Amino acid sequence: MACTLCLVLAGGALLALLLQLLRWLRADGDLTLLWAEWRGKKPENELRGKVVWVTGASSGIGEELTYQLAKIGALLAISARREDELERVKKKCLEISSLSEKDILVLRLDLTDRSSHEAATNSVLKHFGKIDVLVNNGGRSQRSLFVDTNLDVYNAIIELNYLGTISLTKYVLNHMIQRKRGKIVTVSSVMGIMGAPLATGYCASKHALQGFFNSLRTELTDYPEISIINICPGPVQSKIIQNVFTENLAKSLESSGDQSHKMPTDRCARLTLVSTANDLKEAWISDHPYLAVCYLWQYAPTWAWWLMNRMGKRRIQNFKSGVDADASYTRKKK
Repeated sequence: MACTLCLVLAGGALLALLLQLLRWLRADGDLTLLWAEWRGKKPENELRGKVVWVTGASSGIGEELTYQLAKIGALLAISARREDELERVKKKCLEISSLSEKDILVLRLDLTDRSSHEAATNSVLKHFGKIDVLVNNGGRSQRSLFVDTNLDVYNAIIELNYLGTISLTKYVLNHMIQRKRGKIVTVSSVMGIMGAPLATGYCASKHALQGFFNSLRTELTDYPEISIINICPGPVQSKIIQNVFTENLAKSLESSGDQSHKMPTDRCARLTLVSTANDLKEAWISDHPYLAVCYLWQYAPTWAWWLMNRMGKRRIQNFKSGVDADASYTRKKK
């Protein structure tokens, strides 16, 4: 009888393990995130009526986040350098939601102009009276080899992706500390977890963000209702490739290649909102193989280095041949 019971328990455990493995193989996010999507708090309940400030809102992930937040009923401050594009985004938000003109504040912002960040924060506070969620989404990627890249490119990447982000965070955080609540959501990258060729400066800036916000979280233990949330997307269908840093500041990427094999932007935005609603400290949002590499980097770094060396070689070959760097190993979306 005891042996039968042990066999049943062992069989059940093996079946559960196999189901988890199958789930992981089909996953487009880490398992904690996908559990939160299934059984956790819903963005529609947690973010409706909240004041959410989104930077980098004129395109890509930021633009899609803005649309989904508008449909939920969040009050929006949207920022980027191109005010005309922000007005376009606002117009669409009004068309697809029940928000009114006063519910969406268009605020032009240059993250590299750190002297303007305090005034920008005050403008949002004057309009809405509070900031519940800051989404640090502004930034640019990179496509160039280190040996070919001028050092001023690295300075520009750090100035925008890292220093600009923490500068704005500083002013918003002061307000959240006064209220003893708030969420700071930073769109980092899987490149903030691993390393990859053609993105040495971008990886450095995202590693810096990861280190900064993970450290900041430990400084805020007296404020349990202030959440620090790091979002780490993998390859996503967005215009980020069209605006990457290259080997010098005056040069743009000649061809961005086909992007259809990457995760749809709306899926990435949805999982970002799920992470925000559930106060996940870190979320990995990616298809395989980058999702697998995140797990390897966490638990088996030697294997991760081996795999990234193989992937990296293919990435450079793709880039030099004019196709998207991640084209050959990202699964095709149906």
